[in-house]
Amino acid sequence: MSALQGKNIVLGVTGGIAAYKSCDLVSRLVKQGAQVDVIMTESACEFVAPLTFQTLSRRPVVTDLFSSPEYWEVEHIALAKKADLFVIAPATANVIAKMAHGIADDMLTTTVLATQAPLLIAPAMNTIMWQHPATQENLALLTKRGAHTVGPEGGQLACGDVGAGRMSEPQDILAAIESILSAPQDMRGLKVLVTAGPTRERLDPVRFLSNHSSGRMGYAIAEAAKARGAQVTLVTGPTSIEKPEVETVQVESTQDLYDAMMERFAAQDIIIQAAAPADFTPDTVSEEKIKKGGRDSLQLSLKSTPDVAAAIGQQKKPGQILVGFAAETENLIENARKKLAGKNLDMIVLNDVTKPGAGFGVDTNIVTFVTPTTLEALPKLSKAEVADKLLTKALRLMEPDRRKA
Repeated sequence: MSALQGKNIVLGVTGGIAAYKSCDLVSRLVKQGAQVDVIMTESACEFVAPLTFQTLSRRPVVTDLFSSPEYWEVEHIALAKKADLFVIAPATANVIAKMAHGIADDMLTTTVLATQAPLLIAPAMNTIMWQHPATQENLALLTKRGAHTVGPEGGQLACGDVGAGRMSEPQDILAAIESILSAPQDMRGLKVLVTAGPTRERLDPVRFLSNHSSGRMGYAIAEAAKARGAQVTLVTGPTSIEKPEVETVQVESTQDLYDAMMERFAAQDIIIQAAAPADFTPDTVSEEKIKKGGRDSLQLSLKSTPDVAAAIGQQKKPGQILVGFAAETENLIENARKKLAGKNLDMIVLNDVTKPGAGFGVDTNIVTFVTPTTLEALPKLSKAEVADKLLTKALRLMEPDRRKA
């Protein structure tokens, strides 16, 4: 059975040429068994007639905040409450700005402000408008609050410009809708902080010490937590992969990571430390590039970095769940249990990085969940699958009265 069967989708259509694509989207949603209610802005009606959406959705189309409702109820509240998912496609820069700042001056923005349903935004606009700092900041604010986004895509726009700003194709928006609605919303109301990626410890202006962490595991956890309704903060070291659409804090060194975590950890419900911070950093950093100068060897003096996990464990708040990672090559369980106890963690995600398909730089992982009383070994799974199982385990570790399932 389709994940959309019986689901109530409220689709907001705003004033852009891409509004014609939303007709196809409505048709696809209805064919998948969803009930679709369309809200059109005044400008949207200039591009597509409401009758088109009414015919495709087999439902009345709402265009006016003060029109007579189908039933005797406040219509924007009724639609806000019935929505399993609220989709804005296309979403113009104007409506993104309104949603970000709580402006409710028409039927669409009023209903968005009144809903508690997940929100999916499909931006569509001129490239320069899309790249403008105001638009990017507004969208970042919405994603920080938990909104999902899809697109925009690059290519030739209706205005003739070439670049990012074209609304995603209906099939891609449909896939995003299915992904959101198939995920359990058992983390709504929870704040989750995830760390990811390596750190870099500077030697001189052009060199640094680092490791092979790609950030893929941490990013997968952040994406999975958001999909399950959590408010997610990602603290990430330098990576080359695309960042998930969550609040993101960029760090470089282990000291940077420590400072970012100390500032934020107290407000979190679940903290998952998938980053791979360096244990040591150069004692001194050369202001100039270190030259070979005919030398056959070079000795470096290193000092220890702050132990981020231990510092958080020492200040752990009642009800918080702390999850750490242990990438090991020997004495796996013994080392994991030492780390679990020494850093006051609730769970360690242990992986043997010597195994093919586990550890750094790949899309799969082979892990064992280690708690003070249990061991749960998983087969080789995608990092997305590991992320979901990890989050489920973390929820089970929470006190019953703290769960939001």
